[in-house]
Amino acid sequence: MRLKNILFAFVIYFVILNLIGCEAFTRKFTRKSKNENLPQTEMVLVPEEYRDTMGKEELYRQYFLFWKSWHDELINSLSPGANHKKQIDSTNEAIKNLEQLKTYLNAEKQKELDIYLNQLKTLKEFITKDAYGSNCSVNRYTAESIRRSILRDFTYHNVKNFLR
Repeated sequence: MRLKNILFAFVIYFVILNLIGCEAFTRKFTRKSKNENLPQTEMVLVPEEYRDTMGKEELYRQYFLFWKSWHDELINSLSPGANHKKQIDSTNEAIKNLEQLKTYLNAEKQKELDIYLNQLKTLKEFITKDAYGSNCSVNRYTAESIRRSILRDFTYHNVKNFLR
C-alpha cells in the first residue's frame, strides 16, 4: 500500500510538472517574429529641395578649406614610390576647389588666382608625365611653394574685401 501511494504521488507529480512546465518551456524557447514590433514608415512621394543658406563668406571659407586639405593630400602623396593615381586625383580636386573659390572673388583677385591655378595645372602635367616617380622631390617642392603662396594671398582675412 505504501508503494502504491508513492507511485501514485510520483505519477501525479510528474503529470503536474509536465502540464505546468511544458508551456513555460516552449514559450521560453519559441522564436518571436520581429515584424510585429517594427514601426511602419511612410514613403516619401514628393522630394523636398533644401536651399543652400550659406553666405558667400562661408562658402569661400568652405572651398578654401577643401582646397587646403586636398593640396595637403597632394603634398603628402608626392613621395617616392607613392600611388601615382592618388597624386593625380589630389591635384584634380585641388584645382577643382580653387576654381570654385575663384567664383567668389572679384576680377582683380581672380587674375591673381589664375596665376596659381596655371602653376597647379602645370604641376599636374609634370605629375602625369612622371609615372615612375623620379621627379617627386621637385614636384613636392613646387606644390609646397604654390601652397605657401596661396595661403599668403588668399586666406579669408586677406580676401574678405574682395568677395563679390
